[in-house]
Amino acid sequence: MSLLIEKFSVTPVHPLPRKDGGKKRDRNSARARATTHLTLRPPPPVLHPPGHPRNRQQPQPAGHWGGSCGGGRGKGRMGNVTSSVAARLAFFPPEPPTYGVEPAQDGAGAGGLLRMTGVSSDAGVEVRALPTRAGTRVVSAFWRHPSARLTLLYSHGNAADLGQMLGLFLELRAHLRVNIMSYDYSGYGASTGKPSEYNTYYDIEAVYDCLKKEYGIEEEELILYGQSVGSGPTLHLASRLEKLRGVVLHSGILSGIRVLYPVKVTLWFDIFKNIDKIKQVDCPVLVIHGTADDIVDFAHGKRLWELAKEKYEPLWVKGGGHCNLETYPEYIRHLRKFINAMEKLAKDKAPKASQVPPSSSMADGKHKCLRFGKK
Repeated sequence: MSLLIEKFSVTPVHPLPRKDGGKKRDRNSARARATTHLTLRPPPPVLHPPGHPRNRQQPQPAGHWGGSCGGGRGKGRMGNVTSSVAARLAFFPPEPPTYGVEPAQDGAGAGGLLRMTGVSSDAGVEVRALPTRAGTRVVSAFWRHPSARLTLLYSHGNAADLGQMLGLFLELRAHLRVNIMSYDYSGYGASTGKPSEYNTYYDIEAVYDCLKKEYGIEEEELILYGQSVGSGPTLHLASRLEKLRGVVLHSGILSGIRVLYPVKVTLWFDIFKNIDKIKQVDCPVLVIHGTADDIVDFAHGKRLWELAKEKYEPLWVKGGGHCNLETYPEYIRHLRKFINAMEKLAKDKAPKASQVPPSSSMADGKHKCLRFGKK
């Protein structure tokens, strides 16, 4: 291996004339002056060939990784690289998207409604493009059930878009008798922008705002459903809503890095730190996970359920993988049981709330959900 030694060029500076006319010369003094009075010029920059890594500026990942934890510059760069790698492993939007959007015929007078193209038409769905805090526009779809008492806000997995999920959403609406709201993350389907951890947080916040403003859905009427990477935005929103009716974690993850490595502590540059956020969720949590999941190990589901404050009886699908739990009969049965329990909980709380005097209703503390199933 050759070793490149970069030298400084040296320009000697001649000493000023001596007052004695230079009659006496001190060799040691002259040597000292010659050593002291040097002008150091840095060498010309080393030019690397085109495509060399040193000629390329490292891209900054979307999100808030570098410097967000108060570390030094080196620490921030390491976090940027690691988080960027984790993000690339976390998001696989279908290419090309399985659908498109165009203005609906009656969209001009109906709040800018859109119509999905490339998929079977459904007169019962309302499609919108919602602005987010990140400046992107995410596509949301709302399926209404005529007798629904609850609404399911579904965050799908990392390799699907709304066009691929249509069949499942229609089945869930029919069997569970709930409204379904779903959306595509930034960079998925017809949504603009690029996928990242923080963009998914902004996406679900925009969808939740739409449910409140456009459909009048309250926290007590809402169940958040997160599948795989969708457990990240689901727990992000759930940890901020005190009166949420319930949460479903379907093949959920403890964190992004833990999918790759079984680390014991949460690293500061990790993504989707569900292991910490689930402790802040105050409503019943149903965890569904396959025992033979080869993408997100079964241990993720078990640990999420153990950490939940309000545990509902989990569903461990024996032999179930990562992407096929919906095909097992116990999946829809257990989910229907959970929905019935949440509906009963909402019904039981309604008369009690009406009996509270107005003066004390405003002083009510944090919403407390009942405990279900085994602990």
